[in-house]
Amino acid sequence: MIMLPRTIEVWAYGQPADLRKGYNGLWGLVKNELKRDPLGGGLFLFVNVKRTGCKVLLWDGTGLCIFMKKLERGRFAQLWDATGAGAPVQLTSSELSLFIEGCMLVGRKSLSPAALTSKDLAMADRV
Repeated sequence: MIMLPRTIEVWAYGQPADLRKGYNGLWGLVKNELKRDPLGGGLFLFVNVKRTGCKVLLWDGTGLCIFMKKLERGRFAQLWDATGAGAPVQLTSSELSLFIEGCMLVGRKSLSPAALTSKDLAMADRV
C-alpha cells in the first residue's frame, strides 16, 4: 500500500493508455493530453485497454518514478466512458489506493469526504 498525503493531486488519464510507454511516453501524455506539469508534485495514473495493468508516474524531486501493477485475475475499475475517450479524472490519494487494490467504485462515486479548508474550520468554531 502506498501511503500518500491527502493533499497530493492524483490525475487519472481518461482513456486507455499503451503501458509499453516508459518515462518519456507517459511524460508526453501528461504534458500534451492532461495539460499538467509532470514536475508539479502530482501523481498520474494510466490504465491499459483490458484494465489488467496500470502505471503511476510521479516526480519525487530527484527524478521520475514509475510504479506498475498487473492483475493476475480480475480488472481495475473503468475510469473512462464507453467510447474510451473521456476527460481526466481527479482522485484523492485514498481513492488511488482503493483503485490499486481493485475497488470497482473508484471514478464512479466519490469515496472520500470533501477536504476541509481553514474557512470551514473557522465556521465550526462559531457553533
